[in-house]
Amino acid sequence: MRRYSIILMALAAVTLSSCFKDEAPNAECDITKAWVHTDNMQDMFYQATDTAVNVLYDKNEITFTVRRNADITALAPQFEITEGATISPANGSVHDFSKGPVVYTVTSEDKQWSRQYTVAFKPTVVTMPSTIIFEFENARLVNDDSKKSNYYKWYETQPDGSELEYWASANAGFALSTQSAKPEDYPSASVNGYNGKCIKLTTCSTGAWGQLVRRPLAAGNFFIGEFDVQFALTNTLHTTRMGRPFAKKPIKVTGMYKYKAGDVFWKFVNHKIEEHPEIKDRAAIYAVFYRNHDAQGNEVMLFGEDSKTNSNIVALAEVENIPETDAWSPFEMTFKYSTDIDLDELQNQGYSLTIVFCSSTDGAYYEGAPGSTLYIDSVKLECEEEQ
Repeated sequence: MRRYSIILMALAAVTLSSCFKDEAPNAECDITKAWVHTDNMQDMFYQATDTAVNVLYDKNEITFTVRRNADITALAPQFEITEGATISPANGSVHDFSKGPVVYTVTSEDKQWSRQYTVAFKPTVVTMPSTIIFEFENARLVNDDSKKSNYYKWYETQPDGSELEYWASANAGFALSTQSAKPEDYPSASVNGYNGKCIKLTTCSTGAWGQLVRRPLAAGNFFIGEFDVQFALTNTLHTTRMGRPFAKKPIKVTGMYKYKAGDVFWKFVNHKIEEHPEIKDRAAIYAVFYRNHDAQGNEVMLFGEDSKTNSNIVALAEVENIPETDAWSPFEMTFKYSTDIDLDELQNQGYSLTIVFCSSTDGAYYEGAPGSTLYIDSVKLECEEEQ
């Protein structure tokens, strides 16, 4: 339901006058935050911040990560929900989550809308192989709230058979600008690649709508993390929440790519598109390893404006030169560490990793060449072997 709030923000941004009426009952029915209290946090969770989950608008699954031996037989999660809405089972009611997820239903204040959420506590053992391969074979089409826009989302299959949306893109943001685009015409798409399916990233114009809301293009991006569309019209750089907890020391990332820059480079100056044919667009391929909590224990997340500069970054890997090529070609980047790793923090999920691919390196600032296209496939992440 929060999609409609985003559209209303766009209208408000370009409306010069308005009138006031008595507010109708709220039609939204979302959970925006979930948390749980426990007297012995360290026995159940890896980090204090794991006790709370911010729920993105397009998520219907809420998962708390807990230690393998955590007692989850009598927990009472609490929820922040949209104004006027109600939730069933009751907010703060006790449930046995060892029997599986619990389904909660949120009903809007006007009683016309409802939405179901699945809440689970997932015992996790922090182990992973030293080499991880991403082939990007798992992609499905999803609908936005209007049921008119279809675009791809990707997921990874975990050892227990469950699915995890490990990678994210800005497709949900592009859906705000158009409802007629085919899935393969979105900035991030699944197409035939080097080995099976691959990721196709394209810098796209957002048309008249994009110029109206001062976001004239959308670069194709693909990264480990989450995309938060609620900021798409207010703070675009905060739509990309980069990184997920990672319990190995990464060493190197390799893969295959193809790249072709678009014909005419755009800059957006004084609310107008300026064409700069003298500027050649560039793609971006990089990875970042960082502490996901600051010295005070507050959660740290990388966003568009500090994905390479945040003070919590401990290692950065980057392909500095990405030549244009029509043939599949290899890339390789090695992590350069600025500080030592705390092995105890590593095992307690105190570090996060993101790998980022983008068809226009400055696309977050609405600079790039429409038509720039980057293909990515067969990505391999190599980590330090345990001693």
